[in-house]
Amino acid sequence: MGTVTKKNVRQQRSHAAPYGNKWVEKYHFETNASGIFVDSDKATAVASADVVRIGIIPAGVELHDALSIVSDAFTALATADVGFAYVDGVDSTSVPQDADYFNAALAINAVGRTRAANTAVAPVILPKDAYLILTIGGASLAAVGILDVIVEGRMVGVAG
Repeated sequence: MGTVTKKNVRQQRSHAAPYGNKWVEKYHFETNASGIFVDSDKATAVASADVVRIGIIPAGVELHDALSIVSDAFTALATADVGFAYVDGVDSTSVPQDADYFNAALAINAVGRTRAANTAVAPVILPKDAYLILTIGGASLAAVGILDVIVEGRMVGVAG
């Protein structure tokens, strides 16, 4: 199991609406014909069990939902868990990291739109910045593929 990170992920900033506190951000994951994440720090194909960091969800966001859009199918049998892990690598006792917070074994080997399917989780407020992560399963990636994950929530801030 390896970790693959989007280039310049720490420089990417998200913003809430100018009025109100609704928060929505789109995160993009794309591989080339060899299964290499085209905007990553790694020059090898994404393998099964790899954790892919595709963006940062800022501290203070209350997570509500996600829409995963596969517009170009990945390798046959490929799946992805969609969740979050803290940027500083330290778990939180009040809001533990969750590798499949939004989806477990999301089929990325076929085009389609899928809402968050993990119904066993309640909305949580992130106490610190977290990576939006994909944990690849089923098969290593070896084809062109495109996945956009649109995360929705409410910016409520971090309790001081």
